[in-house]
Amino acid sequence: MSYVDEVYDLVVAKNPAQPEFHQAVKEVLESLRVVIEADEDAYRKEALLERLTVPERIVQFRIPWVDDKGQVQVNNGFRVQFNSAIGPYKGGLRFHPSVNLGIIKFLGFEQIFKNSLTGLPIGGGKGGSDFDPKGKSDREVMAFCQSFMTELYRHIGADTDVPAGDIGVGGREIGFLFGQYKRIRNQYEGVLTGKGLTYGGSLARTEATGYGLLYLTEEMLKCNGKDIAGKTIAVSGAGNVAIYAIQKAQQLGAKPVTCSDSTGWIYDPEGIDVALLKEVKEVKRARLSEYAAARSSAEYHEKKAGEHGVWTVKCDIALPCATQNELDLEDAKALVGNGCFAVAEGANMPTTLEATEYLQKSGVLFCPGKASNAGGVATSALEMSQNSERLSWTFEEVDSKLQQIMVNIFHNLDEASKKYGMEGDYVAGANIAGFLKVATAMKAQGIV
Repeated sequence: MSYVDEVYDLVVAKNPAQPEFHQAVKEVLESLRVVIEADEDAYRKEALLERLTVPERIVQFRIPWVDDKGQVQVNNGFRVQFNSAIGPYKGGLRFHPSVNLGIIKFLGFEQIFKNSLTGLPIGGGKGGSDFDPKGKSDREVMAFCQSFMTELYRHIGADTDVPAGDIGVGGREIGFLFGQYKRIRNQYEGVLTGKGLTYGGSLARTEATGYGLLYLTEEMLKCNGKDIAGKTIAVSGAGNVAIYAIQKAQQLGAKPVTCSDSTGWIYDPEGIDVALLKEVKEVKRARLSEYAAARSSAEYHEKKAGEHGVWTVKCDIALPCATQNELDLEDAKALVGNGCFAVAEGANMPTTLEATEYLQKSGVLFCPGKASNAGGVATSALEMSQNSERLSWTFEEVDSKLQQIMVNIFHNLDEASKKYGMEGDYVAGANIAGFLKVATAMKAQGIV
């Protein structure tokens, strides 16, 4: 049995009931097979893949807090510090009922390669809780965040582990978390990113993941003889990534016509109205049905079990920006049947392995999230730099650096795919390019 297969079997055996983590590891290891098997004995002797797939540290804790009725609630908290070979752990916090250790491990593992691809000195980590901020008052969210940080503070720091936001963790939550960290430690440092602009946050951070997704998509199309201008785009999600992906797509001359949330989805053939979408989702924190009620050109479709939503709409480009495994094989077939020629992931692993393989075999340009959604963490690292220097850069400075990072990421993964005889396989290219930098650093630092 090859070393790659041995390690994958070991991961499955030692991490039962964690399918998302298994999926993430399988995708990466399959891509790395050509690299590993060229020098298999050396990699096996150093147990490099075992060290890569086992987190350096896992912290799990309880989070007691009091709701507005005076009832004590208890949630589970996690922080997985996966790999610090190239820098302090960096990765978001996710607050969502679906959060469990397996999901946090999958996200942390992906983060290793994503962070490596940015070219910035940041390692991979991820954290979160099964707490659901939806429907909670600001006071309840504050009570939860303060309790969460009362445990987490001892495991993080500007040069140790720098969390950020993710699903369910926006500016409000980051503010409460930072305030509690500062209070406990009596220390003002760049320990969290995604902060407000008045206390160390970076301009363009809010827009970064969505903008970065479009910068990379535009470069991928350009390098394949296509132009994004005039193209119809299907987008899933209605959170931070989706909203700013839609905005940047419009600025580049494309027409995004869909978005979705947990209760339904919108098809707006005239193009999504970004101002209205922001009003509904960012200001009112309401459902997309309110978007349709306010715009006559929009169709609202309630989410139904087994329905394929936004991926049934005819489009040239698809940008899944919601959550993991949201685009399955049937969705991929629908996209190909409708003439879609490019898919770039805005969320973390939103496409199943079967769907990814089908899209690639069908000749669709496909870029994995660890490359195409790296704009958020890249700008978080730029925020860390500004905090270290006690400076604040202009929006244009940050946006320009972000665009260059995303263009560089595409060329790095493109070159890696060509070097290892897999031209056009951007999944393999991203995994290989991200891995080589981390592996080199791990070897240099000894058996740790």
